[in-house]
Amino acid sequence: MPKQKTKRAATKRLKMSATGKIMRTRSGKRHLNACKSRQRKRNLRGTIVAHASDQPVLKRMLSTY
Repeated sequence: MPKQKTKRAATKRLKMSATGKIMRTRSGKRHLNACKSRQRKRNLRGTIVAHASDQPVLKRMLSTY
């Protein structure tokens, strides 16, 4: 049986929390930021937990399933 490989793109975009949930960054802060309010850009900082229905697929991508 071959080893299970990690999706390299997933490791650059996702991380595991201490409780085993997948954390992701918020979208919408890459470009066109001049027209967005300061509060809106501030709220896009940091990471959030990925949706529960996506968790099994993302864990498989990270080879931690």
